[in-house]
Amino acid sequence: DVQLQASGGGLVQPGGSLRLSCAGSGFTFDDYAIGWFRQAPGKEREGVSCISYGGGSTYYADSVKGRFTISRDNAKNTVYLQIDSLKPEDTAVYYCGIPVSERLRKGCWRVGRRDFGSWGQGTLVTVSS
Repeated sequence: DVQLQASGGGLVQPGGSLRLSCAGSGFTFDDYAIGWFRQAPGKEREGVSCISYGGGSTYYADSVKGRFTISRDNAKNTVYLQIDSLKPEDTAVYYCGIPVSERLRKGCWRVGRRDFGSWGQGTLVTVSS
């Protein structure tokens, strides 16, 4: 079974940083793009970043460009999301997922909430002073 486990969240002050990790198992990790999504209370899950299977292509939502950096270590079956200059509006549960379409599994052509799945347990990021 596909398993994705996000970790690294916590309580941080505005302007602070966190590094989230997404560990994958049960599938050929280096054959899949990985997307990071977040869901704030009362809001829909939104895609914030994605990295292609080999790491050569990345996607960032406009709201996080310049502050979030995605990377992957396929030897460790792990994708990272470095979050800098955190803002209160970044408060959310962060999830990682893989593309639901096998044909599109390698890249970040579509990063909508219906384009990804196999969500694992998310990790809560709270930005507050």
